[in-house]
Amino acid sequence: MLTNLSKLPLRWLGLVQALGVTLYCALVGLLIWKGNEFFGAPIYLGPVMFLVLFIVSALICASIVFYHPCILFFEGKKRQAIDLVLITTGWLFLFFLIILFLSVLIRRV
Repeated sequence: MLTNLSKLPLRWLGLVQALGVTLYCALVGLLIWKGNEFFGAPIYLGPVMFLVLFIVSALICASIVFYHPCILFFEGKKRQAIDLVLITTGWLFLFFLIILFLSVLIRRV
């Protein structure tokens, strides 16, 4: 799977990475939104679980975004590595704007 992704142009690889982060965030958002229904009333371990989830989420998102650029960097393709991070950031920002627009649109309906 990863070798197939390596053959993609940077703009499409950035899109795939941004989609991965966005989908992961959507799943974590669902967990936070429906947490009481899934786990019952909050107890002391709730905040601890949230903080651990926060750290694990940061590691997962960093792995999604920086794994391939690190490979490129150590192969000597530093410019491509930087470009991929910037392209992924651009896609993520676009997804953020789309989600923001949809949330405002849903609130007005």
